[in-house]
Amino acid sequence: MKQELTRRNFLNCLPAAGAAWQQQPSNRPARNKREAMMNLLQKGRSQDYIPAAFFIHFDKSCHFGPPAVQKHLEYFRATGMDFVKIQYEKTFPPLPAIRRPEDWKNMPLYRLDFYAPVLEAVKGLVQAAKKEALVLMTAYSPFMSAGHTATLPLLTAHLQENPEAVRKGMEIITDSLLLFVRECIRLGVDGFYASTQGGEAGRFKDPKIFDRYVKPHDLVLMKEMEGGCPFNILHICDYTGPYADFSPFLDYPGHVVNCNPKLTSRQYTWKELAALFRKPCMGGMDRHGIMASGSSEEIRSEVRRVLSDASRPFLLGADCTLPGDIGWEKIRTAIEAAHAFAG
Repeated sequence: MKQELTRRNFLNCLPAAGAAWQQQPSNRPARNKREAMMNLLQKGRSQDYIPAAFFIHFDKSCHFGPPAVQKHLEYFRATGMDFVKIQYEKTFPPLPAIRRPEDWKNMPLYRLDFYAPVLEAVKGLVQAAKKEALVLMTAYSPFMSAGHTATLPLLTAHLQENPEAVRKGMEIITDSLLLFVRECIRLGVDGFYASTQGGEAGRFKDPKIFDRYVKPHDLVLMKEMEGGCPFNILHICDYTGPYADFSPFLDYPGHVVNCNPKLTSRQYTWKELAALFRKPCMGGMDRHGIMASGSSEEIRSEVRRVLSDASRPFLLGADCTLPGDIGWEKIRTAIEAAHAFAG
């Protein structure tokens, strides 16, 4: 925290002008956010209110270090969400030298110095917020990190052409991400928001490629999270496409599952999905729908509709990260509607 903010960082990380609503005190009694989240995992425990959380990417000037700490805390307190979710912004740099499947053996092993700007924010947010709420770190899967390295289309083509050659690169990436995960655990995070891709419908002509060359690396990372943290969210990311079904992920670790049950050939209800995974679910709000374009009353009405049909226990959220330009007051409206829901 000794680093000085530049003038640009300071101005970009200040609360938005005219956002006096962010400072308005709530008339509702203060709740123990840590207890409310951990109660999700207690079988047979009733929910006295529905926790909620939504995520956005912040301005680049607030990605790392003290500016990231400041912006995450501002957003957490302004929206009233029930845990702190740290955005991960240090993606693997592209490597144009990877042109053929055989080139993956030259994948560099990024060590902790590569992750240092993120880890500085992790340390600051754990110190600032852990007593108040769970602090979860976003983690991208080895497949997603490999896609950042060589683009997802090229990675997909390489895995279809010569998956054994690509395996070496995936192992190196997994080893690097393990260093990051272990350091986050050492710094005191309560868990991870673990994002996975690669199992989308039509991604591979042979679905065994996912089972043999993508999933095992996911599981290495997620089992490390499971062993070191009390609260992890499995995020089945639909950003690059829908899924045929969720069967490849049923044995994935994670205390809560976050996905879009409608973006499958078999559309599930939340109750069916909770029974399928045998764990609580998170979601319900379309990131491109009413959350982005609806009025306050439309948002409240949609929250009530979603929660009336949702499984229990349940954590209200979106299917993925919200658009970055969404007004924070809309997010607070959805969260307050979840907290006020009775039924």
